[in-house]
Amino acid sequence: MKSNVAGRLAAAFLDSKLTPLIMAAALGLGVWTLATMPSEEEPQILVPLADIYLPMSGATPEEVENRLLIPLESVVQGIDGVEYVYSHAEPGFGLATVRYEVGRDMEVSLVQLYSTMMNEHRRPAGAGGRGACVAGVRPQRA
Repeated sequence: MKSNVAGRLAAAFLDSKLTPLIMAAALGLGVWTLATMPSEEEPQILVPLADIYLPMSGATPEEVENRLLIPLESVVQGIDGVEYVYSHAEPGFGLATVRYEVGRDMEVSLVQLYSTMMNEHRRPAGAGGRGACVAGVRPQRA
């Protein structure tokens, strides 16, 4: 029976006395790499987050979602560096959490978000008005 290149290579390794030596060398190299590679047990990856609190007195959660949160999400998604926008509606209140790309400067991100919320032409009607609040979320160090 004729064998292709892969079959001949496999047959050569099956019959070779170097195969166990190559496997032992690869295993030894892996153990050495694992032992000498520096690593941190709990790396400190900080993801910049900001919360937008939006009161809307007397509104149902559906009204808050449709009139405030959905339009706000589309506006905030347009800000440079925004990765995700999560929102939650309750009676008379909406909360949007903005997650930025890892490594973004928190202060610059908050200034961009605040200026967007204060721009009357970009924010949804009822958002960013009286009682609205933009707050940065600072993770606690363990």
